[in-house]
Amino acid sequence: MYHHSGSVARQTAGSATGVLETQGSGRAEAIFYQRCTWCGTATYHRLLCPACRGSDLRTERSGGVGTVRHSTVLHRNSPGARNVSLIEMAEGFVVRGRVMGPPIGVHSGDRVRLSTAQDPVRGEPVFQLVDEPCRAWT
Repeated sequence: MYHHSGSVARQTAGSATGVLETQGSGRAEAIFYQRCTWCGTATYHRLLCPACRGSDLRTERSGGVGTVRHSTVLHRNSPGARNVSLIEMAEGFVVRGRVMGPPIGVHSGDRVRLSTAQDPVRGEPVFQLVDEPCRAWT
């Protein structure tokens, strides 16, 4: 009789559960994403590959480094302003998250790294700026 092991079922399921996991005390959280075994496209939070519509997705761990592609400052449903950013990770997938710091200080092209913090309300990943770029006076 054949029984599926939990690790195999988790790797091939492609479900959104366990996408953010804590790796113990003192270590950073990790983002797990899916990569299509047919075409190699990296996706986040999907059941099917957006390029070839394949369902054979394997779960991989991200390095946690990315670039801000778009950032918006929101003033609703919170006591203060907060940002919502689209982060393009080095592996090629895009994730929605929040960048720590002043909301007005986050710009497209800024490099970010996954933080140990997690948004307690929305459960989205939280990033921090890696380096402050030199900006011209505007």
